[in-house]
Amino acid sequence: MSMDRGSLYAEVTERVIAQLEAGRLPWVQPWDSGKAATGLPRNAGTGRCYSGINVLILWATLFEKGYGVQRWLTYRQAQALGGQVRRGEQGTTICYADRFIPKDEQAKAHDEAREARQVAFLKRFTVFNVEQCEGLPADLTAPTAPAGIEDMIPRARHLITATGARIVIGGELAFYAPGPDCIHVPPPSAYYERINWYRTAFHELGHWTGHKSRLDRFVEGHGTPSYAREELCAEMASAFLCAELGIAPTVRHADYIGSWLAVLREDNRAIFRAASQASKAADHILSFERAGEAVS
Repeated sequence: MSMDRGSLYAEVTERVIAQLEAGRLPWVQPWDSGKAATGLPRNAGTGRCYSGINVLILWATLFEKGYGVQRWLTYRQAQALGGQVRRGEQGTTICYADRFIPKDEQAKAHDEAREARQVAFLKRFTVFNVEQCEGLPADLTAPTAPAGIEDMIPRARHLITATGARIVIGGELAFYAPGPDCIHVPPPSAYYERINWYRTAFHELGHWTGHKSRLDRFVEGHGTPSYAREELCAEMASAFLCAELGIAPTVRHADYIGSWLAVLREDNRAIFRAASQASKAADHILSFERAGEAVS
């Protein structure tokens, strides 16, 4: 189990390092040249979005294979839906990470009057794109219509407002100040493309989620490995949010690529942690939109 887990960490990290060295960011894909509409990958059976490192893994396969739909399922799910994976098709390995307490550890901890220690595990799954299957319901294989700018901006504006984050518009720099818990963003007129203001705001909102009153993750100290990890998290959180809203993700801080490479070369689990934190950050922000929908 540990060897399998270690090889998966190494395999995914090596792939991400290779992409960064080539000047490509796995969370910023060439959506304009892709066949699929911008969005997050979803399980075709449950409709739920994949999260964390699985987003990067499935996006990489999406563009490598040129699939036009971001819906995935396991072999058994395809059968349960009345379909079948085509003979000879190769699946994509994704993973599920969690922790558990072994029974013997529970008993030992009880005898020693201490907290039981949890053991991490990483389980592999193989999924297939719906385009690799046949016999599935037509609604699962139909392409998703891309969102129009007239839909993207109102939803993005509503989401940012719904968070209740304190945002000061003005100046030349975009940043999050953890002390006053405040986001600073230049005015929309400072951006050549209007949508870039929202991409920038989502990046800073990614940092905002790290405040101790929210996900308690934010660290200070520019130029440190810890801050490079935080910047990596905010970059991916922004990409995940943009994708969910139909906005093509772009890189906000390419100058950190060297720092990210150093972090990933030192720790082959860093990209897994950053992607997991980014999904939690994006989900925290999207929860404000869901809460508003529930009230209305």
